[in-house]
Amino acid sequence: MIKNFIVTAWRSLKTNRVFSIINVFGLSVGLACCMLIGAYLYQELTYDSYPANAKQLYRVELHSNGNNSAADFPSVDVAVGQGIKNAFPEVLDFTRLTRRGSVFVKYGQNEFKENAISIADSNFFRLFSIPIIEGDGKTALTEPKSVVITKAFEKKYFGNSSGLGKAITIGNELVKVTGIINEIPANSHFHADAFISMATYVTPNARQTWSNVGYFTYLLLNKNADPKKLEAGFPQLVAKFVVPEIQHDMGVSLSEAQKSVNSFIFFLQPLTDIHLHSATKYEFEANGDIHYVYIFGALAIFILLLACINFTNLSTASATRRSKEIGIRKVLGSAKNSIISQFLVESVMLTFLAMLIAIGLVYLLLPYFNNLSGKQIYIGFFLNLKALIVEIVLTLMVGIVAGTYPAFFLSSFQIISILKGNSGAQPANRAGLRSSLIVLQFAISTALIIATFVVYQQLHFMQDKKLGYDKNQVLVINDTYTLGNNINAFKQQLLNDNRIVSATISGNVPGYSNQGGTEIYVKDLAEKGTRNEIQCGIYWIQNSYIPTLGMQLAKGRNFYPSAPADSASVIINEAAVRDLGFGRSDPIGKTIIRSGQRHFTIVGVVKDFNYTSAKQKIAPLMMLSSNNSNGAVIVRIKTADVHQLINDIKKQWSSYNAGAPFSYSFLDDQFASLYKSEESTGRIFTSFAILALIIASLGLFGLAAFMIRQRVKEIGIRKVLGASTATIIAMLSKEFLKLIVIASVIAFPLTWYAMHKWLEDFAYRITIQWWVFLVAGAVALLVAAITISFQSIKAALANPVRSLRSE
Repeated sequence: MIKNFIVTAWRSLKTNRVFSIINVFGLSVGLACCMLIGAYLYQELTYDSYPANAKQLYRVELHSNGNNSAADFPSVDVAVGQGIKNAFPEVLDFTRLTRRGSVFVKYGQNEFKENAISIADSNFFRLFSIPIIEGDGKTALTEPKSVVITKAFEKKYFGNSSGLGKAITIGNELVKVTGIINEIPANSHFHADAFISMATYVTPNARQTWSNVGYFTYLLLNKNADPKKLEAGFPQLVAKFVVPEIQHDMGVSLSEAQKSVNSFIFFLQPLTDIHLHSATKYEFEANGDIHYVYIFGALAIFILLLACINFTNLSTASATRRSKEIGIRKVLGSAKNSIISQFLVESVMLTFLAMLIAIGLVYLLLPYFNNLSGKQIYIGFFLNLKALIVEIVLTLMVGIVAGTYPAFFLSSFQIISILKGNSGAQPANRAGLRSSLIVLQFAISTALIIATFVVYQQLHFMQDKKLGYDKNQVLVINDTYTLGNNINAFKQQLLNDNRIVSATISGNVPGYSNQGGTEIYVKDLAEKGTRNEIQCGIYWIQNSYIPTLGMQLAKGRNFYPSAPADSASVIINEAAVRDLGFGRSDPIGKTIIRSGQRHFTIVGVVKDFNYTSAKQKIAPLMMLSSNNSNGAVIVRIKTADVHQLINDIKKQWSSYNAGAPFSYSFLDDQFASLYKSEESTGRIFTSFAILALIIASLGLFGLAAFMIRQRVKEIGIRKVLGASTATIIAMLSKEFLKLIVIASVIAFPLTWYAMHKWLEDFAYRITIQWWVFLVAGAVALLVAAITISFQSIKAALANPVRSLRSE
């Protein structure tokens, strides 16, 4: 019987080629989208799951809650890990990781700037289950001046020979390669090419402090440990270690230092939650966002749902062609269950065919999808045994779900009605169901169009927002510390070029997230008993910094040209003025105290500028005068031939025999790179909105074909009685367009709520405009009208004699 079902199904598919092709195409697109998004979600949800004891690993984090500010830090101070392990027996082990930062690495004639150098404890690879493939894993990072590198790093510097045991210069350190690893897994919240031993920088005699940050610290708990109970004991450690440290370093009273027990809060973050649930601006590298997992998961479901609805509508639309077949089957004694089974087999066969095509589409679309999502997914991911089992189960589920209604619908035809020529006419409640499915399809499609508009509006808003500085025509020359004492001569030589408006030297560049941090408070307020201590960023700048970047002073003055003259002066931003509690009083001339009892007099207030992403609220910032901050030369240029200017600057750079190759970037490019995630989201929404419209249009095409065939004789009679072609087209189209209007009305409030929640993640955001909904509705209406017009015009132009000759 199964063989008979399959033979009959194949014959039916060949007979109804057009509908079969459309059905298979719609399903294959839906399945391909679902598979691609599923792979993306799998990678996101399995981040940091590769260590053998992943569920027992936790990162120690810090929540600092001052009087007027709060901040979360994913790292803690150097002594915290060991201190927690000593205090709690349920902590089996700990390990630390910290950045080395950008540095030049040299071996023989090979010298490159590396941005992925880290420092790690000797047990780091053991706790993270990262095998050392060459060298002794137990001792690789125990000694100072030792380093473990990746295979790619080894190939880069040592070619085809082994790097094990060889010495390599990293920055100013000559270190020995003691171990080789493969790449850090892609689904890890940290990545590095080389790991220098922690013993190189943290010696036994080093001061073991608790009140700072910078060391990503991980704890291995025993299987029965309760993280919440562990966290409950952390305030005791703050009282024991942090309070005396603050009292000593800041010179405050014991009662004042004891306030840190409530404002210095250590907590634990499960390792597997870091990627999706921790997104502070101090992360080791940019993390994901659980909200995008929800969004893309919903997209996958919606796209697949659209494909299933499309299948259902097209199957019922083709029912009239098979009504006589069904009638004859029933006359010959076929049971209803047998007919249902027949159509379910056809549905599953179509779905399997669609799945094969979907795998082909995945292969073709994978490079484009990887570019959109920023992932590296390979076709082999979809062809391993587990993936194939999932794909087979998905195919069966989709085939059964999509084919159930058509199977019951077709098997319910009445024999007498069919044999009288009433091929497949059905009660209004079933027509209502089909109409409801079209409404659902276009509601989803309209929602995706609206979401696309909102995402791009927010992206453009952030990119075009007044930043408080002018990012255009600003060239940033990197690694200028390698010029040594020649840096000022290099800057002056640049200023002699009439194509350069101004130049300044600083290691702090807006958009690079490279500011320092400290705690400050106002001396006068503290003496009156109100100590508003706040977290504050630090920029070290020259007096040419503010004019070069086009910033504006709200009050006071700029620094003097001579840095020593302003060694005790500070310029703060407007956010710092607000958070320090000045209110309406003038901050100029007031003294602020920085951690370590350093006093600074406020000489100026710079207008707020976004020195990090516009996704984050502008935080307090203090600018200190310095001629020794030499990380970069920032140049404002004025020329049409930028390429020639850069070549000329490169020649000047080379004339100083700098110990690094010439490296530069443009400030506006750096700023744009801050929003890669939003740009990627916008492109994904656009792609899936287009696909959703295509699939929904196929469903509408099917419903139009079905309903117009039901009304062929009515249309013929209307034409005989004098109805014009335009009147008939309008009559047929009006009913369908009503469905699109209803879909839009449903989509508008739901999408507004969803996008409003999404926008809440941004400190500076747009207001969703009413016209966005109208445009989205108009696009959906236009696509629907074009889809319907094909069937409507064909029906309106048909010869009425052909439809009435049986009467």
